[in-house]
Amino acid sequence: MSSLETGIDIVKVHDDEHEHHEQNFWRKYVFSEDHKVIAKQYLITGIMWAFIGIAMSVIFRLQLGFPGIDISWLRPVLGQWIDETGKLDPNFYLALVTMHGTIMVFFVLTAGLSGTFSNFLIPLQIGARDMASGFLNMLSYWFFFTASVIMFSSLFLQTGPASGGWVIYPPLNALPQASIGSQGGMTLWLISMSLFIVSQLLGGINYITTVINLRTRGMSFNRLPLTIWAFLITAILGLISFPVLFSAALLLIFDRQFGTSFYLSEIYINGEALPNVGGSPILFQHLFWFLGHPEVYIVLLPALGITSEIIATNARKPIFGYRAMIASLIGIAFLSFIVWAHHMFVTGMNPFLGSVFMFLTLIIAVPSAVKAFNYTTTLWRGNIVFTPAMLFSIGLVSLFVTGGLTGIILGNSALDIQLHDTYFVVAHFHIVMGAASAFGLFAGVYHWFPKMFGRMMNNALGQIHFWLTFVGVYLVFFPMHYTGIAGFPRRYYSFTSYEFTKSFTDLNAFITIAAILTFLAQWIFLWNFFYSIFKGRKAPQNPWRSNTLEWTAPIHPGHGNWVGDIPAVYRWPYDYSKPGAPEDFIPQTVPYSQTPESNLPHENEEIAMEKEIEAQNYNDQFKNAH
Repeated sequence: MSSLETGIDIVKVHDDEHEHHEQNFWRKYVFSEDHKVIAKQYLITGIMWAFIGIAMSVIFRLQLGFPGIDISWLRPVLGQWIDETGKLDPNFYLALVTMHGTIMVFFVLTAGLSGTFSNFLIPLQIGARDMASGFLNMLSYWFFFTASVIMFSSLFLQTGPASGGWVIYPPLNALPQASIGSQGGMTLWLISMSLFIVSQLLGGINYITTVINLRTRGMSFNRLPLTIWAFLITAILGLISFPVLFSAALLLIFDRQFGTSFYLSEIYINGEALPNVGGSPILFQHLFWFLGHPEVYIVLLPALGITSEIIATNARKPIFGYRAMIASLIGIAFLSFIVWAHHMFVTGMNPFLGSVFMFLTLIIAVPSAVKAFNYTTTLWRGNIVFTPAMLFSIGLVSLFVTGGLTGIILGNSALDIQLHDTYFVVAHFHIVMGAASAFGLFAGVYHWFPKMFGRMMNNALGQIHFWLTFVGVYLVFFPMHYTGIAGFPRRYYSFTSYEFTKSFTDLNAFITIAAILTFLAQWIFLWNFFYSIFKGRKAPQNPWRSNTLEWTAPIHPGHGNWVGDIPAVYRWPYDYSKPGAPEDFIPQTVPYSQTPESNLPHENEEIAMEKEIEAQNYNDQFKNAH
């Protein structure tokens, strides 16, 4: 059978470097340089951290929902942090809040989401043998893993883990003597995050280099799947913004350990004046939020890219507004760097400067609305297949819109000053950033599980998992808007501390029960995931009848992805339900010369370009041969 008959242009590539000898267990599964193995390492580590982080939130929700409850049954786990009356220690409550935020934002939604799918999909979807540097890729995971071990070990310190909030504002976190949670736990937090940032920078350099330099024949930028556009822009965001957080953490280490005064000035502790002068804690906020706001999109853009691919595939329709979706990704990325001070409206900044940041913040709603509109239009009148991945993708769109609307409210400086640090903010960012990105993670796992492990996850369990999680998320976070509007601050130990908040006792008990049930629902996913790895139904070559390149690789691709020949690309990735086509999908590897019955007039002109792709193939062979 000829290459044209199969729809795959045979590209002769000298891939001697990928003809590996038999590797031992450690090189194949532990210190692997195969991007697919590294992606699985990120995924499983991220899942473990997710359950730890959510379990922490359940513990402090028990305190908020039932302030007088006896949780002495948790003493075997929490030890000294449960007092003799069976109540949670207030210092450890703050530590749980701090660690929950850190774990979920960085270790789960940044490393677990972006680290997994950027690693797994970039080489497969652009037609590359592996990442540009397998060694740096391996290092990126092990820096992350080392950071994880250090962060986890802080839980076992006598003084406990860091408890100054995941944003680690000075002066509290710059002075070890300021609180119990600013001692050894804070030091380990800073070391862990420094290693984590190195991990992200190594990964980001690899992702960008791979996308730019290692695309297969015919894979121009206007033929890239939206997943790859999202991963590329996310990597650029991280490469620019993470070094700023690294510098902020480094200066904080200097203030804590070496007596400098970058963030400290005129500090008194127990009536004793410290010698620090000349520093500014507001400087830290500027440095932190210069990363902190792009970080929102570092966790959200990969989820949006995954959603774009899954919605188009399962709606059996071309993605609406492909170029507009790319432009909106770029617009969101650019604007994310110039709106950081909307987190700082209450710091006493000049009102005119506040109005500038407010204006820029509200503008970011425009590219976000473009994405929401294009998702909705893609779904409109589509022949929708409700797989678990599709359900989670639609759920993400719902959360993105719901949380985005409250973001417009908080972007207004006059309103934000009233709502700042209340549960309204907690509800907003958990819906638009936390839950939406987690839904993207779930959607990606359900969709690409067959390519990762060669087996199918249980569809019925996946749908049950979705509905329990979707309803649970709204039951947990929607009521928090009301407590926030009423003025209850976040990070407080008890809703019964003040008379005006006692009326929310029943509502908080309801939120806590909903949080526990939502957490229990995640065990359905955990069982489905690990059981399916070993006992799931064997996956076919292309279970979702998708167009993108990864589904042309073997069901169990080895290190190198394709055996011998890398397929070339002739078209964009969203030719679904095309009039005149015999089937409702046309893979990217099918030349236009093979589909005359469904070609549009301008696509017939692309047939002449196929010879140029063949010539490019020859040039690539020549370069590899020499």
